[in-house]
Amino acid sequence: MSIIGERAQQLLAARTPFVHATVVRAQPPTSVYPGDEAILLADGTIEGFVGGQCAQNSVRKAALGALQTNESVLLRVLPDGDVHFPEAPGACVVVNPCLSGGSLEIFLTPQLPPPLIRVHGATPIAEALVRVCAVLGYDARADADPVDVTALPTAVVIASHGGPEAGIIRAALDHGIGYIGLVASRVRGASILDSLSLSGDERARVHTPVGLPIGAKTPAEIAVSIAAELVAAIRGAGGPGLPPRRCAPRPGRSTRSAA
Repeated sequence: MSIIGERAQQLLAARTPFVHATVVRAQPPTSVYPGDEAILLADGTIEGFVGGQCAQNSVRKAALGALQTNESVLLRVLPDGDVHFPEAPGACVVVNPCLSGGSLEIFLTPQLPPPLIRVHGATPIAEALVRVCAVLGYDARADADPVDVTALPTAVVIASHGGPEAGIIRAALDHGIGYIGLVASRVRGASILDSLSLSGDERARVHTPVGLPIGAKTPAEIAVSIAAELVAAIRGAGGPGLPPRRCAPRPGRSTRSAA
């Protein structure tokens, strides 16, 4: 594995967003060759080589845009007025400011960590939810520690049916977790939230009863209802990892996901 490949594996393991840049075409005079690659981090750092100083600013700007949209892009860095480089429909074209000229095509692939879902509890619902989230491509972890400050989760779901539920909710709120789900009946869930003296904004971030009202009864069905609500939260507010703050549970909502 190349040095860039090893570095990419390290960043993926650390859940650090980055862009993998690969030179796919180069026309002299250029200082790079097809196959040259680099990693670009969210702070603009470039590790590796995909062009000299003239191209770096364009590559950096395009890479940061790719991180924001989570979409790959083919960046074409061309001398002003260049008409000899083959067309690439859909590519992003910028002018190469170097007097020496040269044309480049660099493919930028954003690598964003999957949503991290921490599931608290050793219950059938918790186990089923971890499995369902894995099918969705999420990083779901059954963990007694609700908040690991080295890898803050996108969401915390408490499916322990007792224990330190209030403390877990409080810790998740204090760490700014946008989505917190509590498997409980409407009455028990309200009682736990009342004991915390939450603000209106904090209370809106705690979903209880948790899950969409699909009439779920079995642990697997309840897990699907919770996962569906997670998907709606994660995808419904401008991009992955940005769960929306929603209103308190609506009257008449199913309590089938409670125990």
